[in-house]
Amino acid sequence: MYICYIRDMSEPVIESMAEVRGHLADVIDRARREETPTIITRRGKQEAVVIDIEEYQRLRRIAEDAEEAWLNRLADEAESEGLEGSVSLEEMAAMLRSDRD
Repeated sequence: MYICYIRDMSEPVIESMAEVRGHLADVIDRARREETPTIITRRGKQEAVVIDIEEYQRLRRIAEDAEEAWLNRLADEAESEGLEGSVSLEEMAAMLRSDRD
């Protein structure tokens, strides 16, 4: 089981798009130096978040590892069931990725 968490990150600051526009460099510095994310809203709706690039890359790796483990588990289950017409792990990954696009 994979547990995805945001480590040692401060509570996010919530700002509107208009507010962020006026001090984007500060928002980026805050994310990087203080590890404080900024949630950006537009018309009161949360639209995006600014986080440090290293944290983004770490979370991306966790998500990719979880996806790979899930695909491996599906492939193992299909293999153990001996189903005709089953597909390889690579074929399954390609099908799932094409569904996302």
